[in-house]
Amino acid sequence: MESSKYVVVGAGLMGAATAWHLAAGGQEVTLLERDVPAGAFGSSHGSARIFRYAYPNDTYARLVQEAAPVWSQLERESDRALMQRVGAIDFGAERDPRGLAAVLSRVGVEHTLIEHEDARTRWPQYAVDTDVLWQPTAGVVDAEGAVDSMVTLAEKAGAQILTGWDVAEVSTASTTGYVLRSTDGRDIHAAEVVIAAGGWLPHILPSLPLPGGFVDALPHFEVRQEQTFHFPYAQLLDDAEWPTMIHMLRDGGVKKAIYALPGGRNGEHRGLKVALHNGGKVLSSAAQQDGQVDPANRQWVTEYVRKFIPGVVPEPYNEATCLFTNTPTEDFVLERVDGITIVSACSGHGAKFGPLIGLLAAGVATQNGAVPDEFRVPR
Repeated sequence: MESSKYVVVGAGLMGAATAWHLAAGGQEVTLLERDVPAGAFGSSHGSARIFRYAYPNDTYARLVQEAAPVWSQLERESDRALMQRVGAIDFGAERDPRGLAAVLSRVGVEHTLIEHEDARTRWPQYAVDTDVLWQPTAGVVDAEGAVDSMVTLAEKAGAQILTGWDVAEVSTASTTGYVLRSTDGRDIHAAEVVIAAGGWLPHILPSLPLPGGFVDALPHFEVRQEQTFHFPYAQLLDDAEWPTMIHMLRDGGVKKAIYALPGGRNGEHRGLKVALHNGGKVLSSAAQQDGQVDPANRQWVTEYVRKFIPGVVPEPYNEATCLFTNTPTEDFVLERVDGITIVSACSGHGAKFGPLIGLLAAGVATQNGAVPDEFRVPR
């Protein structure tokens, strides 16, 4: 039977980052992935995710500050550009730009509040409807590129990468540690297990030998099949001229959040990626996904674009589904119990923290690091 001191399950952003930091720290690591790293059935595929500092609480704004140098480290060590600092704008009465600005002032993040009319003049490609919070050092990160880079660095540091390894169950070993068994009957022994399975977490959770009290204390994990659309730039603009955007408004009395960002490689560098946050159907786990775009969602997003993003042609030329795994508070989960570490349900806003979450997770798994209280599971 194969063995490894640490076995990390899931080679998306969080699992790849955890394997990278564990291996770089001299640990014996095996990274298991049911498909391929950043595969299409997870949450980390694609070339564009928003990197922003604007949060309504200090904890996450400070964490973005901590994440930025880890992204720089990843770019440096992989010799690969993974972040494009196009800036970010936040607006809408429900988004509360002034409240967000107060948080950024407290934690020391560069930002500017720009009045409504001045913002419309500065960014005519967006039809902003309130004053705007501008974050010049925000931008876009390449999720799939980051996974590829971290897997490569983990392997260079001695980690073993096993793809096509679908975990069926995890059982307690007769001596110490755990045995992980794949759906095709392979086994691997681990002294410590890290579960970074994203939308597959609800699927794998019942197979983990966790104390009942711990399982009961975990938050409810809601998996959604989200939809994203690329709209072509109407003018001779390129990705670099489009700041990322978060707009919150009320539609029919319901609060909705829309985000947009340069589409990058997956958008052929010629269009804006736009999506309605948590606009997809709820799944029991990633295993239930069908990859089908809801026509009603497409229509709603297209009509939104027609009204609020005049800088693009309101006809999507590309669309895709992805997975969000939400907790009720949208806080992440980072906790170890009896040699099993559960890493993060990222609630649709985790990508920007990926390399940092891996560093924190490695600290939790080795019992050498601390994480914010919000990430802990009550005992």
